[in-house]
Amino acid sequence: MEHPENDELYKGLKVNKGVSDVPTVNPYLKRTQRKEYSPAEFVDGILNGNITILSQAVTLVESSRPEHQQIAQEIIEKCLPHAGKSVRIGITGVPGAGKSTSIDAFGMYLINKGKKLAVLAIDPSSERSKGSILGDKTRMEELSREKNAFIRPSPSAGSLGGVARKTREIIVLCEAAGFDTIFVETVGVGQSETAVHSMVDFFLLIQLAGTGDELQGIKRGIMEMADGIIINKADGDNIDKANLAASHFRNALHLFPPSESGWTPQVLTYSGYYKLGIDHIWKMIGDYMAFTKDNGYFDYKRNEQSKYWMYESINENLRNTFYHNPAVVNMLKTTEQKVLQNEISSFVAAKQMMDLFLQNLSGKGQ
Repeated sequence: MEHPENDELYKGLKVNKGVSDVPTVNPYLKRTQRKEYSPAEFVDGILNGNITILSQAVTLVESSRPEHQQIAQEIIEKCLPHAGKSVRIGITGVPGAGKSTSIDAFGMYLINKGKKLAVLAIDPSSERSKGSILGDKTRMEELSREKNAFIRPSPSAGSLGGVARKTREIIVLCEAAGFDTIFVETVGVGQSETAVHSMVDFFLLIQLAGTGDELQGIKRGIMEMADGIIINKADGDNIDKANLAASHFRNALHLFPPSESGWTPQVLTYSGYYKLGIDHIWKMIGDYMAFTKDNGYFDYKRNEQSKYWMYESINENLRNTFYHNPAVVNMLKTTEQKVLQNEISSFVAAKQMMDLFLQNLSGKGQ
């Protein structure tokens, strides 16, 4: 259709016809549909070390869709007899302590020793911050190029318990795929450390020197959980400060009760950027593994962790069942409003909702 601007009334003004929209998708592009594997094919691929199939299996574990969860649990169950042979190491530290640089340096040290490494993360806040290991992966420049390294960010949403449980299940898949060392990284010092501690053999705390009071902001609980503390950036003009910080931490550790394992946590200095002192850190971890295997604590701890995650899974399933119950969904907002208007107390409201939930369950059972 001609533009009205081209009418004789508007002499001197000419508007050309527009061009038709160009398709945004290349018409010559062939769409390939991802192959869907059976649980048995997933397991075979994982046991053969196929990273593509492992990644797809991890995606199923992370999915909240019931049909995906059913397949994921079947895969995990079949992989379980082939798991448990790795060294699981939790790595934490305050933001800016150099966790990404350290993991890159530690990982390359292990890769060069012929090891296979999986790096996982627990970050229930990543949906808001968008910054944890997704950004860290770009700073693991050397490690991210290695075929014997598998770096996987955590699910971007969900409760701490849910994210942690999925990370625990991903460990099983990675071990079945032949990864002999697992790093589980946390964002910073907080609740997620307890979750990581409940799924690893060795808990490593990374600290910085030269930031004022070296013990400021470090929770006693984190210090008590640590099997080893390492002071990063012990290079150049910072060496004396790092050594001073290390002595502060050693003195602080003397104030804590003996660890359940009988191991005395060590404090070492190193430089992740210049890759200095990394061999001493791995000797410390090796000594710890030998020590705990000799006194039986290694097997005891793993058994306790399995029991802990059984109860955690029960708690999470109960929580999900409660909040997805139709009767609860219908009444929750009304009950919430009653609490906000001071018609009933929080405790009475909770009891009423639980009673409703249990009545609804017993009605279904009849």
